[in-house]
Amino acid sequence: MTKKFLLALVLIFAVSSCSFADTFKIGGTAPLTGGAAIYGNAAKNGAQIAVDEINALNGGVKFELRYEDDTHDAEKAVNAYNVLKDWGMQISLGSVTSKPCEATAAENFSDRIFALTPSASSAAVTEDKDNVFQMCFVDPNQGSASAQYIASKNLGKKIAVIWKNDDVYSKGIRDTFVEKAPGLGLEIVSETTFADGNDNDFSVQISDAQSKGAELVFLPMYYQPASLILAQASSINFAPKWFGVDGMDGILTMEGFDNSLAEGVILLTPFNADAKDEKTQKFVAEYKKRFGEIPNQFAADGYDCVYAYCQALTNSGAKSSMSNEEINNLMIAQFTSMTFNGITGENMKWSKQGEVTKDPKGMIIQKGAYVGLE
Repeated sequence: MTKKFLLALVLIFAVSSCSFADTFKIGGTAPLTGGAAIYGNAAKNGAQIAVDEINALNGGVKFELRYEDDTHDAEKAVNAYNVLKDWGMQISLGSVTSKPCEATAAENFSDRIFALTPSASSAAVTEDKDNVFQMCFVDPNQGSASAQYIASKNLGKKIAVIWKNDDVYSKGIRDTFVEKAPGLGLEIVSETTFADGNDNDFSVQISDAQSKGAELVFLPMYYQPASLILAQASSINFAPKWFGVDGMDGILTMEGFDNSLAEGVILLTPFNADAKDEKTQKFVAEYKKRFGEIPNQFAADGYDCVYAYCQALTNSGAKSSMSNEEINNLMIAQFTSMTFNGITGENMKWSKQGEVTKDPKGMIIQKGAYVGLE
C-alpha cells in the first residue's frame, strides 16, 4: 500500500469525520388545521428555523423534524403521536395545546420518550411524569403572575373575569388568579363563564362586568373567543382595561379581525418580538422572511425547545444510536440540572416536575403591534 494511497484514505476519513453528526429524530403534534392552527403552525415554524440553523452549523448534533396534525383534539393527538413513534421519533416536542398534550404526555411517559412541549401549559401535562417538561409557563403560574402584575402596575382594583369552563388551560389560570387576587387588593366584582356551544354571544358576560363597574377585565383564554368579546364590548361602548395571557398572542394575525379592537390590550408573555437583543432580532427577521409575519410566543417557544434539546444532547454526549430510554434518561438528568438562555428567557431552569422558571414580560398592543412594557 503506497504512502499516497494511505494519505488519500486519511483525508477521506478526516472529511467524513468532520461532516458526521448524530441526527436525532424529533417529532411533535400540533393543530396545523382548524381553529387553533395559528398556535400549531407558529410552534412548528419556530422549531423548523432552529433545526435549520443547528443543522447548518455542522456540529455534533443535527435534527430531523416532523410534525403531525392533531387539530387540537386529544384522540387525534394520540393517533398522531403513534405515527411519529412508528417513524422513529427519539425525542418529542409533545403537543402544542394543553388537552391534546395531556393525552400524548401519558404516551411519552409509558414509552420513555422524553418530551419538551413548547406551549402546553396545563399542570396535568407534567403531573406524575418524570420525563415530560414545559418550555412555557404552567397555568397556575400565569394566573398568579397576572394578578401580581395587575396589582403592581395599579391597572385596576375592580376586576371582572371571563373564562372558559370546559378548557383546562382557561380554568387553570382562572383558579390561581381568583385565589391570588384578594391578597393583592384586587376585588373580583364579576366572574362569568362560557363553554363550547355558547361561545359566540358574550352579551351576558360583558353586561355583568359593565354593570358591576369593572375597571379591568381579565381574559384567561385563547384569542378566538377573546376577539369576539372585544368586538361585542366595543359595540356597546364598554371600554375597560383588557388583560390577557399567552393564549391571546396571535390575535393580531387572526383572519378577519379588526386589530383596532385590540388597541391597549395588555398581556403577559415570555417573548417580546420588539426586543433589541441580537438573538431575538435575528429570529424575528428570519421568521418574517420565511412566513411574512411577526412571530408570536408559540413560535419563539418552539424555537427555544429545539435549542434547549441541542444543548442537552451535546452536553450529555447522547448518541442517536442509543435507545429511546437511554436518551430519555440523559435528558432528564440534563433538564433538571442545566441552565438555558433562549429568546423566551434568560437563565431558565426546570424543576423535577418539569416546570420552567423564567420571567414573564408585559406587552401592550399599540397600532396593531405588540410593544414591550418593560
